[in-house]
Amino acid sequence: MIVCHCLHITDRDIHAAIDWMRAADPHAIITPGKIYHALGKRADCGGCMPLFLSTMRKNANLEVPMELRGLRESAHLKGNMHERRRKGN
Repeated sequence: MIVCHCLHITDRDIHAAIDWMRAADPHAIITPGKIYHALGKRADCGGCMPLFLSTMRKNANLEVPMELRGLRESAHLKGNMHERRRKGN
């Protein structure tokens, strides 16, 4: 199925890029920009982005590596603790 008509990117292209990136680096955070780059392309109008993201999410290799999960919550909690200390609570 064609996902991006502007650049002729298919769902197979997206899945192949994700699989290749995960095999090359098991710890990589895979983003749409990295997929475009891996395919040798640059995003154009962005009209395909909802379908592009939906296609990405269907790939089992898209998962965030286990050791990187929860970093956002961890950083948020540390920020809250720092703010409380600064305020003297």
